[in-house]
Amino acid sequence: MSDTAAELPGGCALLHLAEVDSTNAEAMRRMLAGARGPLWVLADRQSAGRGRAGRAWASTPGNLFASLLVETDCPPGKAGQLSLVAGVAAVQAIARMGPISAVRLKWPNDILIGQAKAGGILVESSTRPLRPGVVAVVGVGLNLASAPEDLGPAATYLAAHGLSLSPREALCFLAQAMNDWLDMWNGGEGFARVREAWLTRAGPVGEPLTVHAADGLVHGRFAGLDDDGALIVTAADGRQRRFTFGDVSLADRSAEAAAQGKDERR
Repeated sequence: MSDTAAELPGGCALLHLAEVDSTNAEAMRRMLAGARGPLWVLADRQSAGRGRAGRAWASTPGNLFASLLVETDCPPGKAGQLSLVAGVAAVQAIARMGPISAVRLKWPNDILIGQAKAGGILVESSTRPLRPGVVAVVGVGLNLASAPEDLGPAATYLAAHGLSLSPREALCFLAQAMNDWLDMWNGGEGFARVREAWLTRAGPVGEPLTVHAADGLVHGRFAGLDDDGALIVTAADGRQRRFTFGDVSLADRSAEAAAQGKDERR
């Protein structure tokens, strides 16, 4: 079924499907068929949901699976910033939904509550035919009613923290926030403000982490983002390294605190 939601920002269309293979894939198909953004694709269920690097995304009914088709005049090299734009928008949307503490971001695309994953972002883009700019699909998955059981305590969901919404309700909050932050980003011209907002919603500088990079594991501490949105890590040898791609794992703070306490008692 297809409908337009009055609760969405003006000029923003909605395609609401009972089931689809992937909302990102459907948004891309709609673009190839001539659809113009902004268009949100919302599905009650995905049969082949995707995360980063081709990973499967669990798609339990009751959670949010949505993708935004958007066109922008940004240079192709700046399209990756949309993952950070969407992260800031998602955290702002959750704050507007209700009071949940410890909602934060992990580079490049994870939405956390504490250290447990509550959602993720997948951006796919290509250049626009016949004219400058980029067409992008920004996919957002948010655990509203449940979390994948195979991830155990590494995943969580909003209802477990006292916040119950339908996917449609959650999408309206997200769409409004995305609209605001896309305007702020302005094709990359306003990325400095997005970067600042992202950093205030991330972990503290000095937080221990591990980057699963192409050349192996890099252990270090979070040192911020550069002007383009790349991750900066102070490695164990003291050198700063820049990453534009890689999976980030955060250290278990409770384990680190226990280890420090043990050292202090010696």
